Amino acid sequence: MSVLTRNEAQTRAQLLDVHRYTIDLDLTTGEETFDSRTVIHFTAHAAGDTFVELKPATLHSVTLDGQPLDPELLDGNRYPLTALTAGPHELRADAAMRYSRTGEGMHRFTDPTDGETYVYTQLFMDDVQRVFAAFDQPDLKSVFEIAVTAPDSWTVLGNGIAEHTGDGRWSIAATPLISTYLVAVAAGPWHSITTEHAGLPFGIHCRRSLAPHLDADADEILDITRACFDRYHEKFEEPYPFDSYDQAFVPEFNAGAMENPGLVTFRDEFVYRSAVTDTERQTRAMVISHEMAHMWFGDLVTLSWWDDIWLNESFAEYMGYQTLTEATRFTDTWVEFGVARKGWGSDADQRPSTHPVAPDPDAVPDTASALLNFDGISYAKGASALRQLVAWLGEKDFLAGINTHFARHKFANATLADFIDNLASATDRDVHAWAEQWLRTTGIDTLTAQVAESDGQWSLTVDRDGSRPHRIAVGAYEHSLDTQSGPVRLVLRDRFELDVPQGESATTLPGRRPALLVLNDGDLTYAKVRLDPESWDTVVQSLSGIPEPLTRALVWNTARDMVRDGELAPADYLTAARTHLPHETDLAVVQGVLSFASLHIAGRFLPSEERRTALATLTAICRDLIRRTEDGSAPGLRLIAVRHFIDAATQPEAIQDWLAGGTVPGGPELDPELRWRILTRLAVLGATDDTAIDAELAQDPSATGQEGAARCRAALPTPEAKATAWQSMFTDDSLSNYLFTATAQGFWQPEQAELVQDYVSRYYPDATALAVRRGPAIAEAAGRYAFPATTVDAESLALGTRALDDQALIPALRRKLIDQLDDLRRALAVRDAH
Repeated sequence: MSVLTRNEAQTRAQLLDVHRYTIDLDLTTGEETFDSRTVIHFTAHAAGDTFVELKPATLHSVTLDGQPLDPELLDGNRYPLTALTAGPHELRADAAMRYSRTGEGMHRFTDPTDGETYVYTQLFMDDVQRVFAAFDQPDLKSVFEIAVTAPDSWTVLGNGIAEHTGDGRWSIAATPLISTYLVAVAAGPWHSITTEHAGLPFGIHCRRSLAPHLDADADEILDITRACFDRYHEKFEEPYPFDSYDQAFVPEFNAGAMENPGLVTFRDEFVYRSAVTDTERQTRAMVISHEMAHMWFGDLVTLSWWDDIWLNESFAEYMGYQTLTEATRFTDTWVEFGVARKGWGSDADQRPSTHPVAPDPDAVPDTASALLNFDGISYAKGASALRQLVAWLGEKDFLAGINTHFARHKFANATLADFIDNLASATDRDVHAWAEQWLRTTGIDTLTAQVAESDGQWSLTVDRDGSRPHRIAVGAYEHSLDTQSGPVRLVLRDRFELDVPQGESATTLPGRRPALLVLNDGDLTYAKVRLDPESWDTVVQSLSGIPEPLTRALVWNTARDMVRDGELAPADYLTAARTHLPHETDLAVVQGVLSFASLHIAGRFLPSEERRTALATLTAICRDLIRRTEDGSAPGLRLIAVRHFIDAATQPEAIQDWLAGGTVPGGPELDPELRWRILTRLAVLGATDDTAIDAELAQDPSATGQEGAARCRAALPTPEAKATAWQSMFTDDSLSNYLFTATAQGFWQPEQAELVQDYVSRYYPDATALAVRRGPAIAEAAGRYAFPATTVDAESLALGTRALDDQALIPALRRKLIDQLDDLRRALAVRDAH
C-alpha cells in the first residue's frame, strides 16, 4: 500500500476542496466483506491530476461526473483521477471491502460467550481507505452523511444521531466539517444506556455479554462524563460542537480509545469484569476526560499534517489529567501520571529514536513515519511540557490563548505556528522562544542539587545538564518529632519557587539546611532530578515518611532513573522497596514501584542467577502488604499485593491452594482475572497442563478467557507448547490482534531461557515476514510483545543489531526493534555497572 507523503497532501490540498461524502455501507453481505458505496462532491480549483485512496477486496465500479471509469486502473490503494477540469465534480465508487481482524479499518468480532457479532471502525492515520473511498488527509475536511444496512437485531452508532428507518436501514445525521480519519461507525446488538445532559443525548454502549458489568459502573462512567463535560464548558468558550455524545466500549481495540466526534470508542477492558483498584478506575476516568478534550483540540480544530500529532495528544493528555483533578473525586491524578506515564515519555526520549515533541515537518515526510511518533514523547513528554508552560505562563493566559486558537480555527485546521501565535496573543512572555527551547529539542535535562552550609545559613545551587529553562518548586523537609513505629516521618518546612538557570548566584536561606531537599517538588517540569548526598541518606531512611504522595512519586522516579542510568544498584532499589512499600498508602506508587521492580529489575537488570532472590524480596513485600490489609480497610492495596505475589511466585503450592479454594485467605475471592493470572504463573512453573487450562476455559469461555488460555498454553515449559505457540503467531495468520498479543505475552519467560533459546534467532526473520503480510498493527504487537526481551546477553544484542540491516523491515517494526534493542543495551550496561 502506498503511503501518502506530505508533499502529495499539500499538492492535493491546493487543488481540491471537498464538500460532502455520502456513504452507504451494507454490513449484511457475509463474514469476510461488506459493501461500500461512496459519493464524493468536490471542487478542483484548477485543471490537473490527483488520486483518491481506496483499498477494496473488489472494486465494482467508479464514475466521475456520470462517466464510467475503468476499475482496473486502481493501483494498489490509489485510483488516479486524471485530466480533471476546474470546477465541481462528483465521484462515485462501489466496492466490496474486507473486514479486519487486526483493529484497523472495519474490525469484525464474534463474541465467544454468546455468538453475537460486532463491527466498528478505527480509521486513524490512513485506514479510512479500508472502509470507503476518500481523499484521505486531515486538512481536506468535509461533511459526512452515512447510511448503514445492518442485521435486524443490530443497533448502529455513528458520529451523529443515528435513526432506524426500517428494514435494517440506519441513517446517521450529517456531521459538521471533520477530517476523514475521524469518521466512525459501530454496529451490533449493543447493550446501551442512554441519558441526556445539557440538552444533548448521551449514551454508553458495550457488547451484550458485558451488560451486567457496564450496568454496575454506569453511574460512575456517566457522572465522570457529565462532570468533565461541564468543566470543559467552564474552561472553553466554544461550546461542544457535535449533536450527541456516545461512548462505545468495543472489543479487540488496539489503542486505549479514539476521539471520534460524537462517538468515542474505548477498549472494552474498561468495562471491568473483575475487581480493580481505584487507580484503575481513575485511569478509565482519565481516558474519558482525555478523549473529551479532543472534541475541541483534534476534532473542532485539527492538525494540518501529522507532524503536529503531538498537539492533539499532548493537549488531551494534559487536559485529561488536569480536568479530572478539578472536576471529580480523583484529586491526585498527577501522582499516577508522575509514577507511570511520565516514565513512558522520558524512556522514549533517551532512546536513539527520540524526536522533538514538535518535530520538524520535514522529519515527518509521510504517514508511515508519522505513525512512529505516536509515542510517549507525543503524549507524556508533551503533556509535561504543557504543564511546565502553564506553570510559567499562568493558567489564565494559557486558557485565553487556547480559546483564541479555537475561535480562529474552528471546523478547520491549524499548525504549531498557529498554536504558538495564539498563545502569544494572550501574554507578554516570549512564547515563541519557549517553544523553540521546549518543543523543538530532544532529550531530558538533569537537575542536580548542590547544598552548602556556613555562618548560620545554607545555599542551594541547581546544576543543569541540558538547555531548557525550568520554573520549579523546591521542597525543604525536616524530620518529624512523631516517634511512631516505622520509617521516620518528615514534615514540610518550606517550599519555594526557583527559575533554572538561577543566574550567577546561589539561592541562600537562613538557618540550617533541611534534612531533605527535593527539586521539582510538585512535579511541574520535565527533568530528571538528582538529590544531594545528605538528602539521599534521608530518603533511604524516610522515603515512605514524606507527607505528600506526589513528592514520594517524584523521589521513587529519581531512584528509578538512577537505576536505569547505572548510578544505583538494582539490589539497592529492591532494598528501598522492601523497606518502604509496606508503609506506602498511595495505590499508584505501590503499583508503579512493584511493576518496575518486577519487570525491569527482577526481569532484566539483575543477572538470571539473582532473579530468584529478587522474586523472594517481592513476595516478602507483598506478604507484608497482604497482612497489613487483613482488616479490609484497603482492598485496592490488597489486590495489588495479591497480583504481584502471584506473578513473583517461585513455588506453586501457595497459589495452587488459592486456585483450588477459589479465594485468597482473608480475601479476595478469585474472580476470572485472578484465576487466569494464577494459572499463567503455574504454567510458567510447570505446575499445570492443557487439561487444567481447558477446564478453566470451559468455566470462562469469554473473549478474555480465550486470551487467558492462549497466554497459559504459550507459557507451558515444553518444546511442544512453544512450537505450537510460535506457529500460531508467525505462520498461521488467523490470530486476531488480541490473541496474538496474549500468545506472545506467554511465550517468553525468564525462567525458560534455555527452552526458548533457539527462537531468539528465529524471531527477526519471522517477525519481519509477519509484519509485511499483516501490516502495522500486528507489527507493533510483534515488536512490543513477541520480542525476546528476557534474553539479556551480548549475543542477542548483536543478532538484533544485524537484523536492522534487513531492507524488508516495515517502519513500524523497525522502530519497535530499535527501541527494544536500546532497552536491551541499557540492561546490559546496568549489569556491567554493578
